[in-house]
Amino acid sequence: MKVYYECAPCFLRQAKEAMDLACDDEDLKIKLMENVFEFLAKNYNENASSNKTGSQIHKMIKEETGCTDPYIKEKKIGNKIALKYLPMVEDLLNNNDSLENHVKIAILGNLLDFGAFELNTDIEKLIMPGLNKDLAINNTEQLEKDLKKHKNLLYLLDNTGEIVFDKLLLDKIKEYDINITLAVKEKPILNDACLEDAIEVGLDKYGKIVSIGTDTVGVVYSEISDEFREIFDNADFIISKGLGNYEGLTEVDLKGKDVYFLLCVKCSAIAKDLNLNMQDMVILKN
Repeated sequence: MKVYYECAPCFLRQAKEAMDLACDDEDLKIKLMENVFEFLAKNYNENASSNKTGSQIHKMIKEETGCTDPYIKEKKIGNKIALKYLPMVEDLLNNNDSLENHVKIAILGNLLDFGAFELNTDIEKLIMPGLNKDLAINNTEQLEKDLKKHKNLLYLLDNTGEIVFDKLLLDKIKEYDINITLAVKEKPILNDACLEDAIEVGLDKYGKIVSIGTDTVGVVYSEISDEFREIFDNADFIISKGLGNYEGLTEVDLKGKDVYFLLCVKCSAIAKDLNLNMQDMVILKN
């Protein structure tokens, strides 16, 4: 996805929050913000990729502060929130075991995002209303047809916390006798899931876990490893979780692939791109 005008202040907001999480050195943070301004002045234009631009800013902050995982505390908070609501959503699924309900719960987990929201956002207050909302775009019927048609699925994971709810959808997907490959980030960025996060919540029982080979916000095709590029290129059935993966995959030729975007609309740029409202929940086939 190309940037919208409001992406610029969002980059600055995320940069400030990442710096505050990464270090207490005020002089370093001033220098870092100068570097961010300089980077945006050179690279922010109507053709810039939104998730690639954000990825480069976060990498810059990690390198200059020496903090490899600024959001480590927020990642634990996300898991704690997800585990708190897990019994409730499991009860909902016991009462309605449909694929659509599993999809909805997985999308609801996408609210656990400390990148799209400000750090002081009360994310828990967004979860309960979400349980009662219909999907704004609902391509679940097409998903079920593709689950019956394909033998292999590439599942692009997003955030910690969210991956707890992904387990419930993966349980349902397993009923379709399909081989699953789960993709995570090579190194921490924002609160995205890495290998150890996925293993910690037991995702390894659903299929092989692979790294995209880098630490980008979502998939940036030009930066993924050769090993993952081969996996991605050969995948004809993909479930993509979250905003970053949506932003990245809309920059990729997906011809010949059945790709489903599962996300909650958490910023005005995505809302414009999909012609939806904030907090709308979506399962959209490419």
